[in-house]
Amino acid sequence: METSNLISRRAVIKSSIFGALAVSIPSISYAKNIMDLKFQDNKWPLRYPSIDDAIVSEVVGKSHFNFDRVKELVDKRPELSRASWDWGFGDWESAIGAASHVGRRDIVEYLMKKGARATMFTYAMLGGYNTVKAMIDLTPGIQKLQGPHGISLLSHAKAGLRMKDKMTNQQISNSERLIDYLKELGDADGEVYEKFDESKMPKYVGDYRYGEGENDGFSVKINMRKMLSLGKLGKFGGGLHYIGDNKFLYNGVSSVYISFQVNDDVVKSLTIHEPDLTLVAKKV
Repeated sequence: METSNLISRRAVIKSSIFGALAVSIPSISYAKNIMDLKFQDNKWPLRYPSIDDAIVSEVVGKSHFNFDRVKELVDKRPELSRASWDWGFGDWESAIGAASHVGRRDIVEYLMKKGARATMFTYAMLGGYNTVKAMIDLTPGIQKLQGPHGISLLSHAKAGLRMKDKMTNQQISNSERLIDYLKELGDADGEVYEKFDESKMPKYVGDYRYGEGENDGFSVKINMRKMLSLGKLGKFGGGLHYIGDNKFLYNGVSSVYISFQVNDDVVKSLTIHEPDLTLVAKKV
């Protein structure tokens, strides 16, 4: 093959994309700027053409508390109103799910206008008595399902009153009626876990490593809810619910549990138990 025919894959891609952009974008120089940015260091966003994971993670995270940033992101790409993120081991949360469990009515209403798909948990937070009751009547037992992070349907309904000072009397009345109804059902408040002695928590706190890579490990911390949490090294993560004998469920994820190996009351390691994986990380 002649040297002149040895064209790099990168050059072919750039050439073909420029050809398409030349038709759709009036300014070729503008198109070139776009492509130069995309090909910087020959790197594309992970899983392109899927939206960059960093942006997806941010819009879901900010939907808990930062209306201005959510609006900045979603106004530009309305599709992000439907974004979902796995915080670990299958603890999936959508942007509207994040705003729902913290009672941010303003963010929820904005996301719905942009195309977010409301769930039973969203309607519970909004005080949708008739809607939630109809769902439960249609599918008995659905009230026992847990939302993101294992947060119950009743907790979502209670979160709906967090912006009480900005709610109408009718909205307050609807939320209170729904809360009373869910309490009467008796099983809409999620799983009940064993009580864990807070005085024993410090011995579990620390870093645990399972490899030589920079991020190959976990950190166990005590979160603001006064419970142990497990996250990537140096970060907070999902809450650990005690199920006995140094074993914990991760943040409402039913198929994953974490066990700690203890010798003479000193924690030596932890083990992640997933359906298709067992991983040991030693405390450092």
